[in-house]
Amino acid sequence: MAFPRNSIFTILVILLCATVFLGGAVVIINWILGAPGQAMTFGTKIGVVPITGVIDDSRQVVSQIVKFRKDKAVKAIILRINSPGGRVAPAQEIYREVRKTLSSKNVLVSMGDVAASGGYYIAAAADKIVANPGTMVGSIGVIMEFLQVQDLLQKAGVGFEVLKSGEFKDIGSPHREMTPRERLLLQDLIQDILNQFVNAVAEGRALPVDKVKEIADGRIFTGAKGKELGLVDELGNFEDTVDLAKDSLGITGEVTLVYPEKEKPGLLDLLVEGAARGLVEVFREAAGTHLEYRWGGLSPESPKPFQR
Repeated sequence: MAFPRNSIFTILVILLCATVFLGGAVVIINWILGAPGQAMTFGTKIGVVPITGVIDDSRQVVSQIVKFRKDKAVKAIILRINSPGGRVAPAQEIYREVRKTLSSKNVLVSMGDVAASGGYYIAAAADKIVANPGTMVGSIGVIMEFLQVQDLLQKAGVGFEVLKSGEFKDIGSPHREMTPRERLLLQDLIQDILNQFVNAVAEGRALPVDKVKEIADGRIFTGAKGKELGLVDELGNFEDTVDLAKDSLGITGEVTLVYPEKEKPGLLDLLVEGAARGLVEVFREAAGTHLEYRWGGLSPESPKPFQR
């Protein structure tokens, strides 16, 4: 049975109105919930990945970089770094992911209060680095810390006996002093890790290795001095970095900044994660084996989360 033309036209109009209504409803709901959905943005997008505080884990940052790299609507990525550094391997993992991204998208860095040691290691991988004149940058170096409690144990009358399979199996033990051979072994290890840092900065910044070695003694610089040394490209704030990204893309109009979506864990997840983190910190501090790209001038709590 054929429908009259006017009936078909009426149905099409109804469907169109329904589509417009549903689309508008989704936008309004997202706005009311305070989450201007990443998928609902239009126009050119620039992804922003905050890297804040001590770098202990790379998974979240790496995952977000990969997500933005695969998103064809995201034309460039800005790493907003406010970190004194942290663990060696996580910093290297993020560095590698940034370098892999450069073949398909521009990656820029905007530095906050501090982007030192591991924070700078990551920044060196990017196309461009923008820092404030007073940002703390550099601190190219490696640190390893050990807790010593043998005097306290002796005063408390507590003894500790160790059976080991080799000379260096309990290297860095908190209940005895380190031997000269152990110190030499660890110093060689630290030098190896430092060379990796120097080579990464030299590669990322297109600087001679010897020039990087001259300042790879852990010293910290201001953003202004870092620019003189070739560690920073431009002096400016986050908005200046956005403008630089727009210029690299040939964009004169506005862009949409896309941030990582915040997950909402349940109460049980928060309790379990908090307990696990507490135990990890206790054992980590007790073990005292800290091999890090970290500037010791700031406490882990010093850098504040980035708010645009």
